[in-house]
Amino acid sequence: MPLSQATLTEDKDLALREDIRLLGRILGDTIRDQAGEAVFDTVESIRQNAVRFHRDEDAAARRELETILNGLSPAAALLIIRAFGFFSHLANIAEDQHHIRRTRAHELDGAAPREGSMARALLRARAADVTSAQLLCFFADARVVPVLTAHPTEVRRRSTLDREREVADLLAERDRYPLTGAELKANETAIRRAVLTLWQTSPLRRTRLRVIDEVANGLSYYDYTFLRELPRFYATLEEQLAEEGFALNQGLPSFLHMGSWIGGDRDGNPYVTDGVLRAALEAQSSHVIRYYIDELNRLGGELSLDSRLVGASPALEQLAEQSSERSPNRESEPYRRAITGICARMTATARRLDDLNASQYPSDNALPYSDSSELLRDLGLIDDSLTTNGSS
Repeated sequence: MPLSQATLTEDKDLALREDIRLLGRILGDTIRDQAGEAVFDTVESIRQNAVRFHRDEDAAARRELETILNGLSPAAALLIIRAFGFFSHLANIAEDQHHIRRTRAHELDGAAPREGSMARALLRARAADVTSAQLLCFFADARVVPVLTAHPTEVRRRSTLDREREVADLLAERDRYPLTGAELKANETAIRRAVLTLWQTSPLRRTRLRVIDEVANGLSYYDYTFLRELPRFYATLEEQLAEEGFALNQGLPSFLHMGSWIGGDRDGNPYVTDGVLRAALEAQSSHVIRYYIDELNRLGGELSLDSRLVGASPALEQLAEQSSERSPNRESEPYRRAITGICARMTATARRLDDLNASQYPSDNALPYSDSSELLRDLGLIDDSLTTNGSS
């Protein structure tokens, strides 16, 4: 017998319900341990009566709910509000993860690209006989600029947001990998620890943020959004273009840029001065340079290629020779020596731009990069050498 649409929807949402049950159980245990059995019982009574009233329009449940709520002391009411507030946040996390889960399942099933995706847009472009030249022309003229702004009502603390992201990552771990019993237990223990930390942390700031604090909070989003995801987005888009038969003789133009009003909103905010604007720009510059140096450090750790085993281009060898790295341990590792030289130049750039000591690499004799094109040229030499010698 064919399954009804309701049954199919229910099956698709089964994992979501299980995640919400897990988080609700953990939160309930936390409330019982931290606030006492009486508070937990009150929360459960409110929840059950609210469900009965909403689902069945039960008048008796409504009267019971009113009696409980009207009888709460201010201190008890605060605990109840916190309990339901945390549950709402945890349920939202589970729903976000379920959206990711459903998107992955859609792709794993080999289904047609979803509405609103770049893959769907390219299919339409191909069906409309758009040429490669026309598409490249479009990307060359396109400008997409997501802009971050500080909201005056955003009072949640960064520590709270960090713990919520930790819970999301732990839910994703349960979903994506088959875990052993011991691993599941460790995962649940980690979720319990994160939820306990949330419960024991004041969710609201007691003092108003300075503008420069808002800048720092905004920059915290860059590491796991723009700086990590934009390269992946461009790489995926280039692959999709190739799959749809659009010829690219060069990389995609840079059409997606980061924007921010935080620290630069000069439309009447008296706290945004020229000094704050300068500090915001310096903070962004320092953050990006630190990120690039960290990424270069990781790249150097990966590229242990030995020139006695694999070739390197003359341009790469020349770049390695320009480095101050003279350790005999690196004599036959031109990629690592080249990256050490790039890191030294980046450190010199950080010192020149932001008076920032950003790396352990000596940079006294290194020339700072004059602009981003010089850094891209050096990275391009590494990429070309890897590709030419079959190492990519």
